Amino acid sequence: MHRLAGLLVAFATLLGSASSPAPAQDNRLTVFAAASMKNALDDIDMAYTAQTGVKIIASYAASSALAKQIEQGAPADIFVSADTDWMDYAASKKAINGSTRLNLLGNSIVLVAPRDSAIDKVSIGQGFDLAKLAGDGKIATGDVNAVPVGKYARAALEKFGAWREAAPKFAMAESVRAALTLVARGEAALGIVYATDARVEPGVKIVGTFPLDSHPPIVYAVAATATARPDAVSYLAFLRSSAAKSIFEKYGFSFLVSPTT
Repeated sequence: MHRLAGLLVAFATLLGSASSPAPAQDNRLTVFAAASMKNALDDIDMAYTAQTGVKIIASYAASSALAKQIEQGAPADIFVSADTDWMDYAASKKAINGSTRLNLLGNSIVLVAPRDSAIDKVSIGQGFDLAKLAGDGKIATGDVNAVPVGKYARAALEKFGAWREAAPKFAMAESVRAALTLVARGEAALGIVYATDARVEPGVKIVGTFPLDSHPPIVYAVAATATARPDAVSYLAFLRSSAAKSIFEKYGFSFLVSPTT
């Protein structure tokens, strides 16, 4: 009898647990963001979680790789691209919710060298001889055919007539952060990265800044994916808030929209 009563209690407990709400496993968002966003976005994600309780899972890589992963069905809620081309690509594949798309941030590209390099204060303009400056060393940037920073770098060098001679010296990295690491380790004599990346890497120094009109405008576009959870809208709203603006600007990004409260 006691055994039967025990079984009934256990059965009732099982039924109760099955009918009670499960722990909030969906109280999270997955953000696919350009590698150059990492430091700023990590801070913003912490602030968003503190305010809402929603956990952010961030995946950082080149915008090109992320756009293709989203196209192939990767479970992302938000896409942050370091250029508009890869956001256009995602839109053409119906991988984002176009109504949520926003051009959020701006940036610039700079020439960096290892911290202890003898290279310093380079004037970048017409006649700029990057190949000669690099000597026997490598020049690191993102893949110029796919990674946004590499595309910006090539456009600038072509405008100054420096690309053809410098091209054989380039070490093409999978992302801007990978290129930055090559310079910081001294594996490349020079690198072309975003100004925001150079600011967070103590192993490099900025030796020159590319004029803004030497390449297409650097625009970071954000959008919810086509399969995003409802909380994605709240997250996108937070990205354009005054609190987010302060963090982005602290890391050197320019804010392209009017901030909300």
